[in-house]
Amino acid sequence: MQRPPAMAFLASEHEGSAEALAWLEGQYGSVSPREADVLVVLGGDGFMLHILHEHADLGLPVFGMRLGDVGFLMNRYVPEDLSARIAAARMVELNPLRMNAVDRAGREYSAVAINEVSLLRQTSQAAQLRILVNGRERVGRLVADGALVATAAGSTAYNLSAHGPILPLGTEAVVLTPISPFRPRRWQGAILPASAVIRFEILQADRRPVSATADYDEFRDVVWVEIRQHESIRHRLLFDPEHSLEERILNEQFLS
Repeated sequence: MQRPPAMAFLASEHEGSAEALAWLEGQYGSVSPREADVLVVLGGDGFMLHILHEHADLGLPVFGMRLGDVGFLMNRYVPEDLSARIAAARMVELNPLRMNAVDRAGREYSAVAINEVSLLRQTSQAAQLRILVNGRERVGRLVADGALVATAAGSTAYNLSAHGPILPLGTEAVVLTPISPFRPRRWQGAILPASAVIRFEILQADRRPVSATADYDEFRDVVWVEIRQHESIRHRLLFDPEHSLEERILNEQFLS
């Protein structure tokens, strides 16, 4: 008989999480993340994002249960029969983005984004961006509040607020979305292969400064930013079989 998986329970500070954590640890026991077979995350999508960053080096499957307000990446909170649920769960694998950037002082930065890399104007003046994909210029001058590149996991976050398309989890694509574009006025962005290399060059960077943010790591006064899929990191998320991501994606796209 196969033994139950060793679980590490990680809870957010959401109301009720302490009680849920105590019950689950009393019922199933708990080990440290480095001793675990699976990480069980209690909270919302924001806390899930934090845990994926913090424990990326472990390469463990992650099973989330929603306690927060937003839970696109989370399963329902049902504490009973958790070992059986984890054994029956289906896995979705996600590659994050790798961002490299250089600022006006010549300093180099590197960061990882599970949701998105966003470029935003730092002053009242609109940003002006040149966009290249795989070394070929695609937009010579985007005048906008900024732009972002989102993974499928991040396509329901900032990207959705910027009117970008939603991608189903597991899709081998990323979305490139302008943020409040002024010119070209009708350009709404693009869906690109996950293998694409996307480069932003900031025009008039001294007069129109731009910051770059990879999830929650921000770098200011950048002059260029390059984004590509991070091939060496792969996050493994577990979902209940009845957890219909496809249905939730459809619902998000038809909400008024």
